[in-house]
Amino acid sequence: MDKFKRVFLIVLDSCGIGEAPDSAYFGDEGCSTIRTISNSPEFNINTLRSLGYTHIDGLSFLGEGTLKSRVARLKEISKGKDTTIGHWEIAGVISQKPLPTFPNGFPDDLISEFEKRTGRRVICNKTYSGTEVIKDYGNEHLESGALIVYTSADSVFQIAAHEDIVPTEQLYNYCRIAREMLVGEWGIGRVIARPFEGKYPFKRTANRHDFSLEPPKETVLDELKAEGFDVIAVGKINDIFAGKGITEYTYTKNNTDGMNKTSEYQSKDFNGLCFINLVDFDMVYGHRNDTNGYARAFTEFDKWLGTFINNMKSDDALIITADHGCDPGFKGTDHTREYVPFILYSKNIEPENKGTIEGFDYISQQVKNLLKA
Repeated sequence: MDKFKRVFLIVLDSCGIGEAPDSAYFGDEGCSTIRTISNSPEFNINTLRSLGYTHIDGLSFLGEGTLKSRVARLKEISKGKDTTIGHWEIAGVISQKPLPTFPNGFPDDLISEFEKRTGRRVICNKTYSGTEVIKDYGNEHLESGALIVYTSADSVFQIAAHEDIVPTEQLYNYCRIAREMLVGEWGIGRVIARPFEGKYPFKRTANRHDFSLEPPKETVLDELKAEGFDVIAVGKINDIFAGKGITEYTYTKNNTDGMNKTSEYQSKDFNGLCFINLVDFDMVYGHRNDTNGYARAFTEFDKWLGTFINNMKSDDALIITADHGCDPGFKGTDHTREYVPFILYSKNIEPENKGTIEGFDYISQQVKNLLKA
């Protein structure tokens, strides 16, 4: 394989491509994010179709398409279906056990200690939708100043607060306190700041911030950074890896902002990896069961992708994948255990269908091969 100067790795957050063989173990038998959104009239994938997306195992139902890329279907090895574990595996770290979840709320002794350290009372402490929790507890929060703490089916400790009551930086400090506490048996994947604004029913702001566990061992990001490569994080990538292995990062407000910032990096000179997460598929559409919105976002990405490809240089490589599923037509609002796509495109790579491959860590190996050949 030729050596490349720049690799753009784009994770379409939650864009799974069909139930994994062990989906029933996770309660996800029959799920398929891509099949669900493909039934929407908002769905169009002209660019992905031209690259070879429909050639991936299990996607022939999407119709015919050309093959201009190296494609594969990837099966997750790690014991989980969340953002953190999915990204860690993409970067070369296999998780032998899932991160802990708290479907019945967090233990009383944990909450008591958190209240003591922050000086604020906690309300809610249940599994909740992020949009519904501020409707149900927002006014109580405004009156009392208590922090709204809640979780989900994921390994998360989420803190919601109105920006007029708890300034954003103060909320981040409360999250740092929680992050220090949540280790060992309480070692959840992410502490998430969920600021909101306005009057009832309230609106979440773009100032979300994730505070993640550090990966348990070195990733491909650490390896590349140690060898002098640039490792640029776009979106929540820096948070997912707790800043480890990152040389430069920028946050994004939404998918459109993420794509625009990726285009900006495409116009810059760097040598290494640009690692991008587009989160709206998951956060805005999948968890809210918005099939048409998910399909529109997928189509928007596909249109942007055409321009990005046209602007690629001969020593650029592009990888497109996902970290799990979040089928908006499936029961509930949880992530779904699914295969993910692998598309590797460059003007200097021969098209090939690699079939089905065990492990998202295949991606980390490809990144190293591309940059260090």
